[in-house]
Amino acid sequence: MRISILGAGSWGTAISLLLAKKNFEVRVWDRNDKVLDDIKLNRKNDRYLPGITLPSNIIPKYDIKEAIDGAEMIVVAVPSHAVRDVCSKIKDCVIKDQIFISLTKGIEDKTFKRMSQVIEEFFSENKVAVLSGPSHAEEVSRDVPTAVVVASKHEDVALKVQDTFMTPNFRVYTNTDIIGVEIGGAVKNIIALAAGISDGLGFGDNTKAALMTRGIAEIARLGIALGANPMTFTGLSGIGDLIVTCMSMHSRNRRAGILIGKGKSLKEALEEINMVVEGVNTTKSTYQLSLNIGVEMPITTELYNVLFNGKDPKLAVTELMQRDKKDELESMLFNKVVI
Repeated sequence: MRISILGAGSWGTAISLLLAKKNFEVRVWDRNDKVLDDIKLNRKNDRYLPGITLPSNIIPKYDIKEAIDGAEMIVVAVPSHAVRDVCSKIKDCVIKDQIFISLTKGIEDKTFKRMSQVIEEFFSENKVAVLSGPSHAEEVSRDVPTAVVVASKHEDVALKVQDTFMTPNFRVYTNTDIIGVEIGGAVKNIIALAAGISDGLGFGDNTKAALMTRGIAEIARLGIALGANPMTFTGLSGIGDLIVTCMSMHSRNRRAGILIGKGKSLKEALEEINMVVEGVNTTKSTYQLSLNIGVEMPITTELYNVLFNGKDPKLAVTELMQRDKKDELESMLFNKVVI
């Protein structure tokens, strides 16, 4: 099987390696020619995934149309803000039998579309799946045991992707709730930023546990309002992804939050991380979406004010702690579904 990977960042590269080890022909495209040169000449991607050797069946392609030609699966692994542009580049050369798999976690600014919806806007005749869950590229590339979930509206596609990606150290579950899987994967980055700020401010485990617990309630409220299955948020793309992103130093979102908590500006934090921090754009789009559909998201709101309105992080924490008194279960109630 030939598989195309669009985006040679850390996650796209890790998935390329996983698939190459299964003896697939993996064609990789990226907008950065220097990254492709490194893969071609040195069999490495030291910009995004240092210390990993890439096999010869990972083939860099400088022309995106050549990268997808003849591919049975097209894996979209670019940042969320680039998905629309990438789709527009290939809209005239995709055939309807090609399956799209989104690895991108985010909500598009202004349209508030999930990444699968952006892809479907361009390729309405193609089937789309989403791969998500607690999975740092640095660990997957080193065969650390990992479990993820693939979601699609088409059960046959989910099963096909499951078979294609499954390895002894990479366990893939299926789920038909593509809304819940995408919302969980995108919005947990907001909570991870907040958790990082908490760490940077010097708060403890109690604070982070509160943020994560109330964070998953916030994520689920939004997801349910959009039509997701509440049970999805108890799974790998919900609690699972939230735990790993809030707790690990592999997480760019957490690391950026730590820098902001220590007093750096958003601009300074992003410059130091020097890679895409998806939670920043997701905070902006999710905040606006929550206002549009009337879903209460206090952590997201406070983080939005910290990132974009210059609010002092300590004041944001104080105001979260001093909100009106609530009953725990009542505050988690949405449309008569307790989460």
